[in-house]
Amino acid sequence: MAYVDQNLISGEAVHYRTGFHWVVLVTPIVAGFFIGFLSLGAFLSGSAGYGVCVLLVAVLIVASAFLRRSSAEFAVTNKRVILKAGLMRRRSIELLINKIESISVNQGLLGRALDYGTVIVRGTGGTAEPFPTVRYALEFRRQVQEQIERSQTAMGARAGS
Repeated sequence: MAYVDQNLISGEAVHYRTGFHWVVLVTPIVAGFFIGFLSLGAFLSGSAGYGVCVLLVAVLIVASAFLRRSSAEFAVTNKRVILKAGLMRRRSIELLINKIESISVNQGLLGRALDYGTVIVRGTGGTAEPFPTVRYALEFRRQVQEQIERSQTAMGARAGS
């Protein structure tokens, strides 16, 4: 079960989910292939033990990148924004919708072309919390803003009754 689903509070429903963009896999895969070719050279030169060790390093680099990507969760619920990255060393931020001061997205040229960016969430009185390479970062920001608007509208309706 996903981190977000395990940590929902009563009456809370997930409205939007995203994670890390596939671009986080590019560098580890390229490094893995390069190291894999080094292991091929070791096998061809007759050093099978060294080749196996080098190949194992390549596999670990690529596998850890896939694990890092699959362990990241970013969700917008009707009550909170939940940002979680990491498996062994977990970094998570959970902010109530009404405590979010701002949310911004930084995108470079490649980020704009491939639809990812760094999401920066600022809570009231808190520091900025950046999460890089978030898939569909602009849509994530839009969903947060939509939930903030719904929350303010509901609070206004309750105050007016």
